[in-house]
Amino acid sequence: MARNKVIICGVNTSKLPLLSEDEKKALFEQIERGDKTAREQFIKGNLRLVLSVIQRFQNASENADDLFQVGCIGLMKAIDNFDRSLDVRFSTYAVPMIIGECRRYLRDNNTIHVSRSLRDVAYKAIYTRDVLTKKYDREPTIEEIAKEIDMPKEDIVNALDAIATPMSLFEPVYQEGQDVLYLMDQVSDKKNREENWIENIALKDAMKKLDTRESNIIRKRFFEGKTQTEVANEIAISQAQVSRLEKNALKTMRNYLK
Repeated sequence: MARNKVIICGVNTSKLPLLSEDEKKALFEQIERGDKTAREQFIKGNLRLVLSVIQRFQNASENADDLFQVGCIGLMKAIDNFDRSLDVRFSTYAVPMIIGECRRYLRDNNTIHVSRSLRDVAYKAIYTRDVLTKKYDREPTIEEIAKEIDMPKEDIVNALDAIATPMSLFEPVYQEGQDVLYLMDQVSDKKNREENWIENIALKDAMKKLDTRESNIIRKRFFEGKTQTEVANEIAISQAQVSRLEKNALKTMRNYLK
């Protein structure tokens, strides 16, 4: 999905207005009195928020214009349902609404075929979850949703999994400074055990170029198939540090093997 374009849906994104918190408050007071002009101004003043959210879906194959329009729908839903008495910033409330709208759109347009019956079960479960969330003021469990719609919880789980948007292994899940952790860093590999690698003499020689801690991390990650989180817990350092040391170690080994 292209991100270098300036015009999205006929909107020059480089000239989108920004609203101060005081301006947002004043406009919302007018919106609550039914002022449609204020509502339109409030929407335009929050289009940058929509842009920032749809960038999270840049790995999706959908057109940026389509996602922007869907994000705007989420923004308008957030405006219509926002309760200022909750003492929460509008952006804090709106972002999940916009994300949810984009995810629903991507699920509905998923190239993976999902039967109509599975979709119906999934959407019924999602609707029930929203209703119970408001009722209990918390996220309901699968058991509670299943009881509410009188359906086996296994059917609900299968239906929700079927319409879920596949995630890229290169999806960022955490960032600390310049260190970015991707989903693939959390995937454990149980096949690449030491017995499948140790026969490679060149690799063993490359390992000798590492210091003790780097060698230990590489061995645990690639020979024992552990995740960065597991390694971090074992050697008592942060996951970001494990990521940085792992990258440095792999670079050293690559340079040696050239």
